[in-house]
Amino acid sequence: MKGIFLLRYFGVLLLAWAVPAFADNHLTTNNTGWVENPKPTWETQKQARTYQLLIPAPRGQIVDRNGNPLAQVRLSYNLAISFPTPLEWNDARILAFAKQQITFVSGLFNREIRISDPTILKHYRNRGIIPFVIVEDLGPTELNIVNKGLPPALILRQTYARVYPEGELASGVIGYTGKEAPLSNRIVENGDLIFPESEGREGIEQAFDYQLRGTPGRLNATYDKNGAKTSERIILPPVPGYTVVTTLDRDLQKICERVLKENVKKGAIVVIDPHTGDILALASWPTFDPNAFVPVINKATYEALSKDPNAPLLPRAFRSAYPPGSTFKVVVGLTALLNHSITPQTRLDCPSSLGVGNLVFRNWKKYDAGSLNFSEALIQSCNTWFYQVGLKTGASPIISLAQRLGLGHRTGIPLRAEERGNIPTDAYMVRVHHRHLLSGDVVNLSIGQGDVLVTPLQMAQLMAIIANQGLLPQIRLVKQIQTPDNQVVSAYPNRIRENVLIPPDIYRALKAALIEVTEGGSGTAHQAQVPGIQVAGKTGTAQWGPKLNQRTAAWFVGFLPADHPKYAFAAVSEGDPGDNSVHGSTHAAPLIGKVFRSVFQEGKSAALDK
Repeated sequence: MKGIFLLRYFGVLLLAWAVPAFADNHLTTNNTGWVENPKPTWETQKQARTYQLLIPAPRGQIVDRNGNPLAQVRLSYNLAISFPTPLEWNDARILAFAKQQITFVSGLFNREIRISDPTILKHYRNRGIIPFVIVEDLGPTELNIVNKGLPPALILRQTYARVYPEGELASGVIGYTGKEAPLSNRIVENGDLIFPESEGREGIEQAFDYQLRGTPGRLNATYDKNGAKTSERIILPPVPGYTVVTTLDRDLQKICERVLKENVKKGAIVVIDPHTGDILALASWPTFDPNAFVPVINKATYEALSKDPNAPLLPRAFRSAYPPGSTFKVVVGLTALLNHSITPQTRLDCPSSLGVGNLVFRNWKKYDAGSLNFSEALIQSCNTWFYQVGLKTGASPIISLAQRLGLGHRTGIPLRAEERGNIPTDAYMVRVHHRHLLSGDVVNLSIGQGDVLVTPLQMAQLMAIIANQGLLPQIRLVKQIQTPDNQVVSAYPNRIRENVLIPPDIYRALKAALIEVTEGGSGTAHQAQVPGIQVAGKTGTAQWGPKLNQRTAAWFVGFLPADHPKYAFAAVSEGDPGDNSVHGSTHAAPLIGKVFRSVFQEGKSAALDK
């Protein structure tokens, strides 16, 4: 095939393209082949010279914890114009020649090809020795047409393209790539790439771009004094990029995304191994197909994604923060128990409302539920009971424990713009609201409202700590970086980040209450039940935004199996503005029930033990 040189390396097809001969763009080199004067001069045009160009390396893989590929490379075929030499045509002749080829290809493929005159001229003047790409990433039908033959001025060039074999799966985590800026604004120089590399633009692709890129190879192309190419050879082959091994489990991620797709407009599910801190699923909905960004995303497609009111480009699992609602009662109750403000047996009334200063705060139940102990209050999610406990305990201990449990701080996953959430301290209230924390603020804090904001990832982390009896493992999204032949380059070992001592009696009381939320007659999360498995959890429903256009976040957080936890989780369903029908018991708890009924029915839980 004209203009292509192939090399197989590490099982990946590498290439260099045959550089057309030229007359007026030469380099002066020393005896090592490297450039001494990178710009062509009148003197160098009379001598034979060598270009040493770079061959981009195949980008490394991103895989799940079991080695299943989530991002790979594939061969891509571009169609390019090879300009005749010497490169001394005037503008009119350059444009006439290029447009003749473009018109021919447009008819051949039955597609419109738009390339501006300045773009054509700039390439010819600066980089005319390099083929000028007019169609990128040919499809199978176009490739079959091309293989039947091309005019001499058109050549087929092989490049690398990113491919995401699982499509939309975990796209907000994996991210996507884009091509680096073209080099056509300057004259070709020694050390230039023979085609543009891709660079990470989001997610793991961006965070580990350096490791994924690999090491470019080197190609020597030599030209005689008349500009005719006399030789071309690869001096060094490219070295493929490293493989990024994530903690994600592809199959569990698929289950979570399927459940979200079938049941919510907007939401997220996060699942963590409570003993290691490994993120097994980090699912957001809606999502997008990163293959749409390869090689370059269509303008109309990008506008549709960016203007979609459901924000498919937003990975809600770690980049959106919501008020936690009644799920925060776990933090308030645990603080009060550890602080001895209450005991598991302390009984307080659960009235329909409670006056604090000149304000009245209400329970979600419109009747007096009587005297309740801690377990009963958590099971029934009595707001007025927790108002009293919050006021008795005070804001400072609640804030302190919430922060130790990882709320109001980024978890540290290696992804850009992880949302930190917010735990409203006194300093925050002074800075934002120009006043100190008041009793009314403590009441709101006690039920996870007001200025409290958390991410689904933070809430899954919180429940991992509870499941692990107070130990906070460092949350981990990437296990290790390894070479293409599986040699580990760097690893991210498990470690304990924090230890919140939870005495056995308090842990037993808290766990029993969380189990009753799902299993008990007065519980609010019956739809999260999994046959044969005890699920410990807490529902929550919280409103945020302007009162005339409020949105609701429906939560369910917890862990299972309750006695020997393998999974800590958080699920959130985001309601549309003005929709008051969204509740944790009816919209979030069922998500977890569907996920883990599928997990245990399919035997996926056993597979994760391996």
